[in-house]
Amino acid sequence: MRFVLRFFGWLFAAGAVVFVVGALGAAAMIWHYSKDLPDSAQLRNYEPPVMTRVHAGDGSLIAEFARERRLYLPIQAVPKLIIDAYLSAEDKNFYKHVGVDPEGLVRAAISNFRNRGSGRRPQGASTITQQVAKNFLVGSEGSLERKIREALVALRIEATYSKDKILELYLNEIYLGAPAPGQGSYGIAAAALNYFGKSVHELNIQEAAYLAALPKAPTDLHPFRNRDRAIERRNYVIDRMAENGYIARDAADKAKAQPLGVNPRTVSPNNIAAGYFAEEIRRELQDRYGEKKLLEGGLSVRATVDPKMQLLARKALVDGLVRFDEARGWRGAIQKLDTTARDWGLPLGDLPVLGDVAPWRLAVVLDVAGDTARLGLHPGRDNSGALLNDRATVTLGPDGIRWTRRARVSQAVSAGDVVYVEPLDGKPGQVRLRQMPEVNGAITVMDPQSGRVLAMVGGFSHDQSEFNRSTQALRQPGSSFKPFVYATALDNGYTPSSIVLDAPIEIDQGGGLGMWRPENYDGKSTGPRTLRYGIQFSKNLMTVRLAKDVGMPLIAEYARRFGIYDDMLPVLSMALGAGETTVMRMTAAYSMLVNGGKRIRPTLIDRIQDRFGATIFRHDQRICEGCSADKWSQQREPRLIDNRDQVLDPLTAYQMVSLLEGVVNNGTAQVVKSVGKPLAGKTGTTNEAKDVWFVGFSPDLAVGVYMGFDKPKSLGNSATAGQYAAPIFRDFMAAALKDKPATPFRVPAGIKLIRVDPRTGMRAGGEGGILEAFKPGTAPPDSYSVIGAAGDGTTPLSVAPAGGGRSVGSGTGGLY
Repeated sequence: MRFVLRFFGWLFAAGAVVFVVGALGAAAMIWHYSKDLPDSAQLRNYEPPVMTRVHAGDGSLIAEFARERRLYLPIQAVPKLIIDAYLSAEDKNFYKHVGVDPEGLVRAAISNFRNRGSGRRPQGASTITQQVAKNFLVGSEGSLERKIREALVALRIEATYSKDKILELYLNEIYLGAPAPGQGSYGIAAAALNYFGKSVHELNIQEAAYLAALPKAPTDLHPFRNRDRAIERRNYVIDRMAENGYIARDAADKAKAQPLGVNPRTVSPNNIAAGYFAEEIRRELQDRYGEKKLLEGGLSVRATVDPKMQLLARKALVDGLVRFDEARGWRGAIQKLDTTARDWGLPLGDLPVLGDVAPWRLAVVLDVAGDTARLGLHPGRDNSGALLNDRATVTLGPDGIRWTRRARVSQAVSAGDVVYVEPLDGKPGQVRLRQMPEVNGAITVMDPQSGRVLAMVGGFSHDQSEFNRSTQALRQPGSSFKPFVYATALDNGYTPSSIVLDAPIEIDQGGGLGMWRPENYDGKSTGPRTLRYGIQFSKNLMTVRLAKDVGMPLIAEYARRFGIYDDMLPVLSMALGAGETTVMRMTAAYSMLVNGGKRIRPTLIDRIQDRFGATIFRHDQRICEGCSADKWSQQREPRLIDNRDQVLDPLTAYQMVSLLEGVVNNGTAQVVKSVGKPLAGKTGTTNEAKDVWFVGFSPDLAVGVYMGFDKPKSLGNSATAGQYAAPIFRDFMAAALKDKPATPFRVPAGIKLIRVDPRTGMRAGGEGGILEAFKPGTAPPDSYSVIGAAGDGTTPLSVAPAGGGRSVGSGTGGLY
């Protein structure tokens, strides 16, 4: 008995020593690994990289900018179904353990022992807290030391933060794979959108379970490449949810019988042809906030774009460019392919495709027989990026090549030709031959009251060329600048009845540069004419005389006020649009004519919010008086105070609107009259017809159109803006105003409409003549006088160099 007592005493003493030594060893190990542990308190102010999203005016998503596609979701906004799924898949004891789960460690050890040699992936035992420690603070190095540090940091995190905060960090940080190329998903909110096109609140059991299955191996559980493995793991999570009592067994069985249902969304600005719009916003955000804020700051941007108008604008521009290009004939196939191979879809599918030219499709000519050809359409790619097995064929017949000026199909295409085609309306299975236009252009649509850009297309295809011809291309506006010469004159004492001589003129450029002899487009002159006639028929000689009389320094100042040029050289050739500016600037300037002379700042962005929802930018800077009242106390109604600068007298602005209406109704842009609504604007054709413009407006829309080659060259000896640019404006306005009433232009108070003789500008008797707008204190002249007349007005007038510079410049500047 005594021996037994001694033995147990000795055993107890040995155990105590071992315990103390072990405790000391554990303490030493903890001390060693704790010396340089990261501070878990840094999680308190953690702001994960969140993508910036751009929404159109109607709320639809048009673009996302990110390094990691993540949307941050507070734990209070996470549905219980999602939490249940992740706890079942990753850490069922999350709300019970202190950061490390002994039960989970034992369970994982037993499971891995049983599955040894099976080739199955070892089961981990990391808690959600440990995964937070690994992702945020410790790193993912595969070593025992890292696992110890991870466990220690997890214990600290649990002592510092609530369980809900830890779970929030985890659900927003985890990487959940990419259902399609370019859709790497970080966090549950982004994953729900990318995999299912839904918010997390719309997910059902099987969808939530699949997302919860992904953290362990997102690549191995790809929904298309490894569908069976993905379904197996999803069903495992569903079973765990049922075992844990989160869902009923019959609901679990029903969910397990469902397909994955993954349907990756396609978020592309090309959905509404807004590639140029989105890229311009990206540049502005980067300039304003920097790249880090753009890609990681979680900005929410409300763009000004109207998706319907954007599509209408693109169609009008593309139709105009194609109309011009096809009139010059068929240039031939893009390239050749060998179609003798068994599967023509493979080589065709490897060719790059423009994604924003729908309904055009890339195709290869398979064979030509008689007067028809059989073509194979590009097969497209599935959500994983793999070529589809679709091998659709279509027929190209005589109707599809009519524009090519070829008598037979065999003269236009041959086997192996790679071409673009478009379906023929009303003829299923038949297509029209298409070709990428060499000419390019731009269209900008603006709300003239606010400067909000409702549509902007900077070229034929953003996929083909990202160069934005609306904002980046500096081109001569030609005669579309003339309204600002006339506006300067009307704002400084002239009236629409003022008479200017339309006759040859010579201008000494000084410095031995010789004489400058501008000409009208038709080479003719018509003698003394009113301002209306000069703008209506775009008379260069009248414009130069008027500019000389007004003074180019004053015109340069008005050009700066309107934002057309920052610092225009005050020489006479600039009066004909010889300087360079952009479509955006010209559209904004015309907007200031129709809005009553109020300065506007063109914008593509209405509002920007930070990741917390606070507004950090708002385009509308007007003051709302009385909008902050707490309650109704018999005060006056709130009102917006318009604090914009007045760049032009409102009465002068209306006089210009009236004159520009004449350009559409009786002048160089009569092609626009067919819209049947009150419209105004001005054509612009530059020297040698290298650029053609039309900028105009209705009472509520301002539109600028430009067409030209990127490497400037003539559009044709007889090309004019009335032929090519004005029809694009017409087509857009006809569609945009189709269901709108014919609203007349607003006549400001103080304007007097007096009937005048259009030839002399003097008061007309009876019902003859035309109505002309006059300011208070002005009226048609009582006597006939001509600005710029010399002698009898039949000989050329020679003048000295214009003030502000010796050289006037060569060429005619603006023609028509």
